[in-house]
Formats: sequence, structure tokens, C-alpha cells
Amino acid sequence: MAPHHLLILSAVLFAMGVFGVLWNRGAITILMCVELMLNAANLAFISFARQFDQADGQIYAFFIMTLAAAEAAVGLAIVIALFRLRESTDVDELNLMKW
Repeated sequence: MAPHHLLILSAVLFAMGVFGVLWNRGAITILMCVELMLNAANLAFISFARQFDQADGQIYAFFIMTLAAAEAAVGLAIVIALFRLRESTDVDELNLMKW
């Protein structure tokens, strides 16, 4: 597969993630869209690493995967705690940090 096809796919996936973050109000859906954006960045890094025969892009993709795993674990723990407290995952209803 040509690198520009992979970069186009990466851009489309990233745009879908951004649209999902801006459009949806559920916290779990927003976390899934952030994961989609991180995977789109991984695809771009891997595509550039393959095109230029460098291992740097693969190393960056590995670091992004570990970051995504940590983000998913911490994010889901926060969502579960907020759901137990407020019984809703709607981000518009969450105003715990306001005075």
C-alpha cells in the first residue's frame, strides 16, 4: 500500500475522532474518540517510518500505545467514579470543579 494512502486514511480517522469529541456528550464515547485520534497518529508514524526506512516512527507509535493504555485506564476509572457519584456520564452535567 502506498504511503499517501495510509496518510489519507490516518487523516480521515483523526478527523472522525475530532468530530466525535466535539459532537458527542458521553464521557465514554469521548474517550473512545480520543483513542481513535491516537491510533490515527500511530498510523501516520508507522507510515512515515516505513517510507523512510527508519525505526523512530515505530518507537513513537509504541510510546503512544502505552500512553493510550494509561489514558484509557485512568479515564475509565474517573468515568466510573463520576457515574457512581452523579449517575450520569454526560459531560455537560458534570460540574464538580465549579464553586
